[in-house]
Amino acid sequence: MSDALPDGAPRTGLRRELGLVGLAAAGIGSMVGAGINIVPFALQRSVPGIGDYVLPAYFMAAVPAVLAALCYAMLGSAMPRAGGSYVYASRSIGPYTGFLASFSQWFGLCIAIGVVSYVIPPFLRDTAKAAQWTELAVVLEQRTIRLILALGFLWTFVVVNLRGVKAVTRTLVPLVVLVFLCSGLVIVTGFTHGPEEYRTLVEARGEGAMLLGTPGAFWTVVPPAAAVLFSSFIGFDVIAQAGGEARNPSRTLPMAIFLAIGVVGVFYFAFTGAVYRAVPWQYIASASAQGDVTAPGLLTPLVSPAVGVLMMSGAALALIKDLPGMLLGVSRLCFAWAEDGVFPRAMSVVDPATGTPRVALFSSAILSTLGILGGHFAGDFFLGVEILVTAMLVNFVIMALSVLRLPSYNPALAREVQVLRSRPLQIVVAVLALITLTALLVVQCYRDLTATVPGWYAHSTLVWLVVMTLGTLVYWRETRALARRGGDLTAITRVLPPE
Repeated sequence: MSDALPDGAPRTGLRRELGLVGLAAAGIGSMVGAGINIVPFALQRSVPGIGDYVLPAYFMAAVPAVLAALCYAMLGSAMPRAGGSYVYASRSIGPYTGFLASFSQWFGLCIAIGVVSYVIPPFLRDTAKAAQWTELAVVLEQRTIRLILALGFLWTFVVVNLRGVKAVTRTLVPLVVLVFLCSGLVIVTGFTHGPEEYRTLVEARGEGAMLLGTPGAFWTVVPPAAAVLFSSFIGFDVIAQAGGEARNPSRTLPMAIFLAIGVVGVFYFAFTGAVYRAVPWQYIASASAQGDVTAPGLLTPLVSPAVGVLMMSGAALALIKDLPGMLLGVSRLCFAWAEDGVFPRAMSVVDPATGTPRVALFSSAILSTLGILGGHFAGDFFLGVEILVTAMLVNFVIMALSVLRLPSYNPALAREVQVLRSRPLQIVVAVLALITLTALLVVQCYRDLTATVPGWYAHSTLVWLVVMTLGTLVYWRETRALARRGGDLTAITRVLPPE
């Protein structure tokens, strides 16, 4: 960590080894998982009355997500450093705002890593059922086994990250390819079968009597659903967090962000549209009211056991491959804080052999472990999704503000923006992003705070406020210590960190 900013500042120790493919794979790998296989169908339970309005809600969520991605791309092209959102906001608005944006992001993503880890075992259980491995399925049904497996998956990918970004890339790229191949089976199945065929097959098996009903009013159910579905687009920001390890970052960072959100956006609409085309939404609502539902599980009546196994395996892989890229991103946030002196110095220590910030990685993994334990003992993982949405909407709102403030706060860095170089166009994008993201945040907080829950701890907004308060206390302690050592935080955050 540097307390001052002399010319020729020391290098961070991170290695620029990530190309366009590796960066895009990290983003795609962090986006396609629970967000597509579970959330669009569990939505029937969390937003009652959404009915067949799921695709319009996806579109409503996609608009602010694309605008947020444009803001990230603009800022990333000018400030290609590890830590992404922290660097962007601290160099555009001020150090505390940068910390607030990125600490919110770090908390939300670490909890999301725990959620993803915890929902992997049920997919393995359903894969065993589809393969008719009854005894294995019974074992995987046990809560203790589920907890052990979830922790095992998390810490396995901590070990992968310890080996450096090349190991992460070598793991991610083949997993992403396999996921898209297996998910293609879901899309083909959905578009080659219809709801009448599905009803006939389900009734013949004596399963899942449909609930009759009609969707709620469009403007009553679609905005809250869009706020939840926004979580499906979260993940491209991981690309920005790895900016300090990207080759030719001013070019590859924005390209990787556009590639990730473009590919994933098209895939989401095709995937969700296929399932809702084949399966009547009333059946999905009925099934989700009884327990967790997944896309492959809903389509199994339409396919052979072998195809069912492949689809379930693809869904499990989609979750597993979320972990390495997300761990990569959150650990680099801690690293960036420590580099500037707003978090304990140990977070900035980099393994000289692999270029990995070990303490930052372990700290993030510990919070993710708490996320797993919370989901396990609460018996419901959806609170983690709610926390992720709230935390990331706050982060994205601050990124839009950063685009607006950068030229006045830091004109030298503003001149380095390589994406949408026209200032009027930048303002239009940032203002639209600010309006749409703030609207989603208000809808999300209102829905959360007015929900009937067991206690205050089940309100994601209140949990977020408590954690932000704790993070702020650490921030003020470390910044006071920095000042006593003669460090000037304002000066530090006027220029980019060392590479």
